[in-house]
Amino acid sequence: MALDPRLLEILACPDDKGPLLYFPDEDSLYNPRLHRRYLVEDDIPNMLIDEAETVDDSEHERLMARAESESIPFTFTP
Repeated sequence: MALDPRLLEILACPDDKGPLLYFPDEDSLYNPRLHRRYLVEDDIPNMLIDEAETVDDSEHERLMARAESESIPFTFTP
């Protein structure tokens, strides 16, 4: 099950307060500015900064290329 679209409209990174990219099939929300991935567990986003995963450059490039090729929107427009 995907996250509720109404939740996605307001969901922001708890650290820099910016928008995120949502990858439902990977159960994750991604902040490309900080290279940080937040997992979605049982349809609940885990937005704890201490539990987020920092991704390396190659994973960042993969996620960004995927977001561009699949037209994945940010959770909101600042």
